[in-house]
Amino acid sequence: MQIIQRIVDTVNTYLSDYILIILLIGAGIYFSVRTRFVQVRCFGEGMKNVFGNIKLKGNKERGGMSSFQALATAIAAQVGTGNIVGASGAIFVGGPGAIFWMWIIAFFGMSTIYAEATLAQKTRVVDSEGNISGGPVYYIKEAIKGKLGKFFAGFFAVAAMLALGFMGAMVQSNSIAANFASALSEYGADESIVKITVGMVVAAAFAFIIIGGVSRLASVTEKLVPTMAVIYIVGGLLVIGINVKYLPESFAMIFRYAFTPDAMIGGGIGYAIKTAVSQGAKRGLFSNEAGMGSTPHAHALAKVKDPHEQGTVAMISVFIDTFVVLTVTALVVISSLYVGGVITPENYAAVREGGLISGANMAQMAFSATFSKIFGESVGTAVGKWFVALCLLFFAFSTIISWNYFGKVNFNFLFGKRATVVYSALAVVFVFLGSILSNDLVWSLTDMFNNLMVIPNVIALVILGNKACESAKRKKGALSEPEIK
Repeated sequence: MQIIQRIVDTVNTYLSDYILIILLIGAGIYFSVRTRFVQVRCFGEGMKNVFGNIKLKGNKERGGMSSFQALATAIAAQVGTGNIVGASGAIFVGGPGAIFWMWIIAFFGMSTIYAEATLAQKTRVVDSEGNISGGPVYYIKEAIKGKLGKFFAGFFAVAAMLALGFMGAMVQSNSIAANFASALSEYGADESIVKITVGMVVAAAFAFIIIGGVSRLASVTEKLVPTMAVIYIVGGLLVIGINVKYLPESFAMIFRYAFTPDAMIGGGIGYAIKTAVSQGAKRGLFSNEAGMGSTPHAHALAKVKDPHEQGTVAMISVFIDTFVVLTVTALVVISSLYVGGVITPENYAAVREGGLISGANMAQMAFSATFSKIFGESVGTAVGKWFVALCLLFFAFSTIISWNYFGKVNFNFLFGKRATVVYSALAVVFVFLGSILSNDLVWSLTDMFNNLMVIPNVIALVILGNKACESAKRKKGALSEPEIK
């Protein structure tokens, strides 16, 4: 396990510190300029398309989804552990300034995900039974012809299947189990037994949903996503309200340590900035998934009049994920622990080496520290841990079911629909295993395959840049029916 950890960490160092930053920021700038900053020009239109179509009980769409169901499925994939554990981990390793770089990645990523969604709409296909399929493998094959295109599409499909269907599911169940174990530790519960029990329950619920297919997935996400987001945001705003006097300094720390992170995390200025930017890019990708190629699988299913419409909806998913949910987490953690004096530049190294605080439990500690001011230390600690554990349960579980579908699309692309039962059985096993395995290795493996997905996806997006950007220029047009293949 230690050897595997070292190998994976070495690969991730090169991918996330160099390749990922160049591809994500480069693609974001490219599509921002080519679309004349569609994320700014069409932001209001996107908000109208999203909030004008909210339905907690939508109609069943034969072979596909409504636009809102597709959005809910995409947000279900985006809003998960990356918004709680990922954001906390980015702050813990890269300092508060990592959040600034996550914002930058998200702003430019809104134009990238616009391109992903419009291309997914334009290249999707429908089989003889009326079932729609779409995603990066389809536009990769269109962008790169011949054997090379098949290779890149296959490379992406393998990486997506492993990153989303298997490794990604492990990260989500791992975070659920770890937070429940932390919450129940106050009552003397055995950590191993808690993790095994949680793993079995989550795996069973997951199996029930995937048996129902895409219609049950859409039905669950359209109800679960708005509800869970509102509950978490309200709880986070309560903490921020209690710590309102710390809010100006919290924002100041985000901007100050974005450019001088060595003052917090130590080391030379070059190393510190690289760490902050790397954490922002890596955790930003894991959170909003813009450029990764995961959410186009959902946006391809949306039944809309024009690809541009779904492109604007996709942009809002990144905005909600990063600038709303993730920012709430960041302000809770920074105001409670950093401005609150629990973590300072002087004790930062000791806190990291001591192991009492980690990226996995920072959010729980932050909520607990603030709730203790209201309810007292004992009750406040319990309330904070349980609030985060329950929110994370719904966040991570919704991500598991959405990622499973994305992985299945790529599995079917590689092996055909007849082998789907094998994929589903393996996915259930990985969900259970994730709850009991090492946190560090699970996160590292997921980061590696997430990073690998970006490479063929961004290459194809840039090659098809003209096709992706034409929708932003004319804004409205007729969406032809997907070709039957």
